[in-house]
Amino acid sequence: MSQGLWAAAEPQTPPEATTQLPPLSQAPPQTAPSVDLNQYTGKWYEIAAIPMYFERKCVANTTAEYTQTTSGEVSVFNSCEKSNGKRLSAVGLGRIVDPQSNAKLKVSFLNLPLLGWQFWASGHYWIMDVAPDYSTALIGHPDRKYGWILARTPQLSTETLKALSQKLVQQGYNPCDLITMPQAGGLTSKQPLCTLTGNPTGAATQP
Repeated sequence: MSQGLWAAAEPQTPPEATTQLPPLSQAPPQTAPSVDLNQYTGKWYEIAAIPMYFERKCVANTTAEYTQTTSGEVSVFNSCEKSNGKRLSAVGLGRIVDPQSNAKLKVSFLNLPLLGWQFWASGHYWIMDVAPDYSTALIGHPDRKYGWILARTPQLSTETLKALSQKLVQQGYNPCDLITMPQAGGLTSKQPLCTLTGNPTGAATQP
């Protein structure tokens, strides 16, 4: 949940991804008008994301689990599978910075002995879109350096992926920047999201 699932770092963007869309608007992405944290908490599967430095060892089955604390913050437990089959995990804490919508958080993964969580080292976590039944979510960053598609299940239909891809385009993202995450029971390889949706620029697909 630190800018998505892991701590803040520069994304590793595929070299072909930045040429397929016009220049991004300077305005930041729009966030969801309202997020019910009781419904949002729980386990999410990473379907696709702009790869981050701290995810470089993740080869499959990346998940995030969120739990509300008694103080109104959100505890974060991120994990993924490494090439040797072992799990890599990270624990963080999210603090709501927009209490009117609950859609903007800052998340820290730096917890110092005696000093506690250090939010000067936190990252932006913006909930741009969440399905009415909280089955999917789009997570972004004000500078669009990061982006995630999360789901309650390890697999989404092609139609759902296309719809979410279109929403990313409307938010100023290039779907080709997002790389899919292999999941048990879901996708089996890493590839640019646009290769699955067949619609790199977000324009209407011909029948």
